Amino acid sequence: MDSPETSRVLRIAAWIWMGYLAALLAVDALIYLRLPRIPVSLYYGGNGLAALAFLGLAYCDWMRKQLGEAFLPLMILLISGAPILLHHTFVPRLPPGPLSNAEGMALRQMPVLFIGLALTAWRYELAYVLLFSLGTAMLEMGAIILVGRVPANNIPVFFFITLVRTVSFIVIGIFINQLMSRLRAQGESLRQANAQLTHYASALENLTVSRERNRMARELHDTLAHTLTGLSVTLETAKAYWDVDLDRARALLDKSLVATRNGLEETRRALKSLRASPLEDLGLGLALRQMAESTAARVNLDLELALPDPMPGLAPDVEQCIYRIAQEAVENVVHHANARKASLKLEPDGEHVRLTVQDDGLGFDPRDKASTGHFGLVGMKERAELSGGKLTIDSQKGKGTKVILEI
Repeated sequence: MDSPETSRVLRIAAWIWMGYLAALLAVDALIYLRLPRIPVSLYYGGNGLAALAFLGLAYCDWMRKQLGEAFLPLMILLISGAPILLHHTFVPRLPPGPLSNAEGMALRQMPVLFIGLALTAWRYELAYVLLFSLGTAMLEMGAIILVGRVPANNIPVFFFITLVRTVSFIVIGIFINQLMSRLRAQGESLRQANAQLTHYASALENLTVSRERNRMARELHDTLAHTLTGLSVTLETAKAYWDVDLDRARALLDKSLVATRNGLEETRRALKSLRASPLEDLGLGLALRQMAESTAARVNLDLELALPDPMPGLAPDVEQCIYRIAQEAVENVVHHANARKASLKLEPDGEHVRLTVQDDGLGFDPRDKASTGHFGLVGMKERAELSGGKLTIDSQKGKGTKVILEI
């Protein structure tokens, strides 16, 4: 039994019981406003004490821990048995009014008994739902027979009410029980699927790490290992010629220096390829911000940034397209626009996103092929089309440029 969950459900049930009694009391207060208060007081006094006892036990963690598995059956017995016994044993009939006769008083118990039914169907198997429905019926009829406060001519009516209630409890209890069984089965299925996904993610991560290690090993083997192996052989040869042929030894040393420089360049290239790009390292939002701010700071450009927080979820190729086009557009502003102000905005647009890079610089004629080729706009358009986007250039000489990517 999930004790925290059980306590939470029982506390909700307790407050529903209290709320029902409060609403019923408000209605009866209007009906019996001019009548003696004693019958009403007795009715609500007995039921109120039972509801308060249920509420107190629901918040008593010590009692729950002491009783263990027996705690919930005790609470169900209290919420279902107390209204029936109070009705037939301790509480007198109310003065004439709505639901004040014997049959009406039985109907008043229905909402509270429904709470007990819901608790039973929520936690236990279908057999316990049937046991609850038949048990409350037997308790009702037993109280009628043993206490004897119901007139003989009203017993068939009570029997009919009890029969209808029992059938209703069985039907509703089966429905609730099946619904909870489905929910539990789905919860278990989701738990297993989550465990499988976690295992799959872990295996995929391990595979990715393993592949990256192998790639690093190949890069290092093709750069450092080859360079150092050749350098070692050349230096050993130079050492052997040092006392025999000094010119030959010096030539080998020069060859070693050239090999060292080439190996250093290859190693730097390999290390650069192993490093994560800003997009992979920082994410799209931070990568755009870092790129734009660092580029603008070089030329003292007044930059306006507008990036959504949080960033929309985008595919890696889409993020790469947005970043590279933004990078090219900002570089064009710095190198060609002679602008004082620029803005970079990324905003969701329905199922798409829109990137806008705008400046107040010199501008150009988009119909001039020389200008568009010089500014790298052809490559930007091709990159946008390959990623399923659309690039629009809006520019006029002397009025700045606006680059819009919709993807």
